[in-house]
Amino acid sequence: MIASLNTASQAKKSIENSERIETNNAANTYENESEKVSESYPHLFQPLDLGFTTLKNRVVMGSMHTGLEDRFYNYGKLAAYFAERAKGGAAMMITGGISPNREGWLLPAGGTMNSKLDVINHQRVTRAAHKYDSKMIMQILHSGRYGYHPFVVSASPIKSPISPFKPRKMSIKNIEQTVDDFARAARLAEQAGYDGVEIMGSEGYLLNQFLSRHVNKRKDIYGGDIEGRMKLAVDIVKAVRAAAGEDFIILFRLSVIDLVKDGNVMDEVIIVAKALEAAGVTIINTGIGWHEARVPTIVTSVPRAAFVDFTAEVKKHVSIPVMAANRINMPDTAEAIVASGQADLIQMARPFLADPHWVNKAKNGEADRINTCIACNQACLDHTFESKRSTCLVNPQACYETELVYKKTKKPKKVAVIGGGVAGMSAAHVAALRGHEVTLFEAKDILGGQFNYAKVIPGKEEFFETIRYYINELEHLGVEVKLNTKVDKALLEAGKFHHVIVATGVVPRSLAGTLEGADMPQVMSYAELLSGQKSVGNTIAVIGAGGIGFDVSEYLTANHGQALDELAPETLKDPSYRPKAQSVSEWREEWGVTEELNYQSEGGLIKPEAITPVRQVYLVQRTKGRLGRGLNKTTGWVHRAHVKSHGVIQVSGVQYEKITAEGIWITNNQGQSQLLRVDSVVVCAGQESVVELMPNVGDAPDAQYHLIGGAKLAAELDAKRAIRDGAEVAAGI
Repeated sequence: MIASLNTASQAKKSIENSERIETNNAANTYENESEKVSESYPHLFQPLDLGFTTLKNRVVMGSMHTGLEDRFYNYGKLAAYFAERAKGGAAMMITGGISPNREGWLLPAGGTMNSKLDVINHQRVTRAAHKYDSKMIMQILHSGRYGYHPFVVSASPIKSPISPFKPRKMSIKNIEQTVDDFARAARLAEQAGYDGVEIMGSEGYLLNQFLSRHVNKRKDIYGGDIEGRMKLAVDIVKAVRAAAGEDFIILFRLSVIDLVKDGNVMDEVIIVAKALEAAGVTIINTGIGWHEARVPTIVTSVPRAAFVDFTAEVKKHVSIPVMAANRINMPDTAEAIVASGQADLIQMARPFLADPHWVNKAKNGEADRINTCIACNQACLDHTFESKRSTCLVNPQACYETELVYKKTKKPKKVAVIGGGVAGMSAAHVAALRGHEVTLFEAKDILGGQFNYAKVIPGKEEFFETIRYYINELEHLGVEVKLNTKVDKALLEAGKFHHVIVATGVVPRSLAGTLEGADMPQVMSYAELLSGQKSVGNTIAVIGAGGIGFDVSEYLTANHGQALDELAPETLKDPSYRPKAQSVSEWREEWGVTEELNYQSEGGLIKPEAITPVRQVYLVQRTKGRLGRGLNKTTGWVHRAHVKSHGVIQVSGVQYEKITAEGIWITNNQGQSQLLRVDSVVVCAGQESVVELMPNVGDAPDAQYHLIGGAKLAAELDAKRAIRDGAEVAAGI
């Protein structure tokens, strides 16, 4: 015991004596002006009086598991991460899930709050938040049967489809101990300086498992009807309130629509919400769906604010504040929700990864400078499920605030960036932030590179926002942008640049010369299709079933949005243009989500509407096995479900013989020759790097050359790597 106390004392002294966490971020510092109410978004920036404390505005940074929570030696980085978002104006922030006991771990030895040593680590986080007048909330999350470890427990011994371990049914004694563990975690959180806790009761974690018949098959006092199934959640809230006192914020994240078989109906959700209010909850937060649900809830194809009306339905029946969440990423959407009375607060999680200064930019009337979350999940949730540290595709500094530092330079250099795709724009942006004199060269008459193809895919309309952000930032920072400029070595030498960043990207790999008929007029690359250079007929073969092949198949078969061949090229080049996204009603029909707010269908599920695809598409690949195996973990299943529901015929294990006027001849996986009768062929068979501007060894001019993005590696198109490449190179100049 003495050794433990000494260790704790030394750790505390070490933390107190350490220098204050500063990110040294040369990015625009939008200082906190909590007394000012934005003229553009007046409802969003009204304070909210909770009785014993006040939130300075209505914007809350929601919980995200970053991976930093799980190891004590990362809490300095975690504190810097929260400090940047507190400085950016968030009224309140919620940590990633912290377990109240070993059984509740998400991962083995995951982040916990059950000892004095935990308190010392967490104090670093709370001090960082309070420095900028932001409330700090610790989320208490018990994973239940979602845990990735052999100690998992649940309401009933029913295995989860997302964990390899079958849970043990919790005994009454085990349940009562868990209630005590939640209360202890809350009491320790209060000692660590947290302003409150959020009790995680949605997304299919333990409390949601008890609340829903989907898992809870118990016959005792914790099962049966909703009164029994909600007993654990209500007991925990009462215990937390008793342990932490009245002047302590308690949020409960309540699933307002489960989206799983045997899920709750709205009447049951409302009964739970009222009981939670009576038990002492301060704010009800919105949870949508279970992780195992076969309905997407946060991917980019989900329309903005697609679930807010379910939150509004719950709000009608309680008197405490209610918070809306899911696919809210820009201030106009958030303002409309609060102004209409659908919710009192807005929770955004991933948008704060994308831009820590979201709040202050909105407050200052600079929404066009917000780095918008595009809901791609590639660097956040995909990393989480791969046990990696989370970050953000459009903001590689996220969760790396102490490592990827954009420090102001003392010796400005002349920097040329060749290529205006996301890698080049990222490099130009960071170099200019740091004070260098930057010129960006682009051979085409539009910035954006491969994002210009992605942005026209139905469901990926958010990709327009990234291009908009970079264009506005480059202009604001004074970067000289030269479009329609083909760069050669003579131009670079004449410019006397100190650094040349080659971000010339990739070009689609052509099959001309390797496949007979590949040069016929009905054959085109994905770039020619998605830029409007060529159009297709009614039946199409898509060669290559990687991410681009799936995107193209979705584009060709979707029956919403504006057809690309109806748009003028000038429209596609306009960064302010937004294609028509799928409406919430259309999306719900496609995925089988009820339109009834007081829904009585279990889990809010209904039969999806049958889809009539716009065209017939064959998606073919050379390798054997299921198509789309290389797609991202959290979004790949959505793409696979889309092409299946839209009638795309998937063919694997084929060899391409030749293309003729009749279609494309293939050898199928039985070795038989077969003709696919198609009007058009779209080639999505990979890319090749454009690197002719890189000097040969011994032939380089005085400038230092750097190769980034697709020009560096074209094996797989990877915007996450491209943007990080640009940022890291520019940060090191």
